[in-house]
Amino acid sequence: SRTAALSLSSVAGGWLIENKERKYINLRSRRNLDNNCPDEVVDSLLVGVRSAGIPLCKRFYTLKKGILQKTQGLEKFRWSDRNAPIDIGGVSNEKISWEAAVAMVKKGYNQFSPKMSEMFVSMVEEKRIDVPAANGKKGGAYCAGVIPGVGPFQLLNFDGTKQDVATLAHESGHGVHDILAYEQGYLQYHPPLTLAETASIFGEMIVFRDLLAQSSSKEEELTLLMSKIDDVVNSVVRQCSFDRFEELVHTAREKGELSADELDEYWMSALREYYGKEGDAGGDSPFDSYENTSHLWSYVPHFHHVPFYVYSYAFADLVVGTLYNNFLTNKEGFEGRLLALLSAGGTKDFSNALGPFGLDPTSSTFWTEALTAHLGELVNEAEKIAKELGYVE
Repeated sequence: SRTAALSLSSVAGGWLIENKERKYINLRSRRNLDNNCPDEVVDSLLVGVRSAGIPLCKRFYTLKKGILQKTQGLEKFRWSDRNAPIDIGGVSNEKISWEAAVAMVKKGYNQFSPKMSEMFVSMVEEKRIDVPAANGKKGGAYCAGVIPGVGPFQLLNFDGTKQDVATLAHESGHGVHDILAYEQGYLQYHPPLTLAETASIFGEMIVFRDLLAQSSSKEEELTLLMSKIDDVVNSVVRQCSFDRFEELVHTAREKGELSADELDEYWMSALREYYGKEGDAGGDSPFDSYENTSHLWSYVPHFHHVPFYVYSYAFADLVVGTLYNNFLTNKEGFEGRLLALLSAGGTKDFSNALGPFGLDPTSSTFWTEALTAHLGELVNEAEKIAKELGYVE
C-alpha cells in the first residue's frame, strides 16, 4: 500500500497543479470537459445518489442479509459477503441455444426499435460476432467499433446461460450505437463516456425483463432480480463512493503528500458515508463488519490513471433507467428520439442529448427520480417476492 500511496499522492498532486494552472472551476471540471458534461449535471448526480441511492442501497443489503441468514445460515454480514450469490434453488440450468439467444435479442430490440433489431440481425448474418467459448480464447466480452466502414466486431464467450443472452444484448447495443454514429466521421463518432453505454444497457434491460417474465419459478425470478440489483448498486452507489474517496484525497493533497494511513482513513470515511457505520460498532449499516477493507483503495486503477472517471459508470445505469421509464410512458416517437441520440455520437453534450426526451439532468429531482424508477423499482420487486417466499418478514 505504500507504493500505491506514493503513486496516488503524485497523481493527485499533478491533478492539483493542472487545475490551478488551467483555472478549472472545481476538482472534476477537467474530467467533466472530457466527458462533454456540464459541472452542474455531475454535481446534481452526486447529490441525487447521496439522497436517494444510499437509502435504497441499505434496503437492498438488508434484504440480502436476511435472505442469506434464512437460506445459508449466515451469522455475520461482512463486506466480503456483499456480492455473494443468492443460492435458493428453483433455477433452471437448461442451456439456451445460440439461435434461441439471437431470437430473444431480436425480439427484445424490436420492442423499442425495429431498425436497431434489423441492425442486430445484420451483425449476426455478416458474422461480425465471434461467438463460442474456446480454449486459448480471451475471456469476457467486448465490442470494438474500430473505424467507420470497418467495424463493429464483437467478442463473446457464449455458453448458453441467461447471463450470456444479456451479454449478447449488451455488446450488440454497442455495435448498433457505433453503426448509427459512424456518420459523424472518425473523430466524432465515439460518444462521451456519459452516453457510451446508453444503447448497450437499454437493450440489456429490455432483454432482462423478457428473461424475468420467462422465469420458471419465484425463486428463479428472485435470483435474477438480486443479481441485477447487485450490478446496479455496484455501478451507481459504489462508484459514487469511489468518487467521494477521490474528492477527500484530492482536497487533502493541497496540504501536502499523503501517506497510506491517511488514504486508509479517507477510504473508510467514504465507505461509512455511503453504506453506514458498521453494525458491530452500533451503526445503521446492514454490514456487521468492515474488517480488512481499509486498504481496498489500492486496487482501483482508475484513481491512478483516470482521476474522477468513476462517476461516469453511474450515469449509464441511471440514464437508461430514466429512458426505459420514458419508453414505457411515452412510446410514441421514442424510437426516433433514441436513434437521433445514438446517431449524434460525440457531437452533443449530455444535456442537449436528453432534451428531446423532455429530461433535464440539471434538475435537482432528475437523479432522485431516476434512482426511484430504476433501482427503487427493482428493490421493491425483490422485497415483494422475498416476503412471498418467507425469506424476510
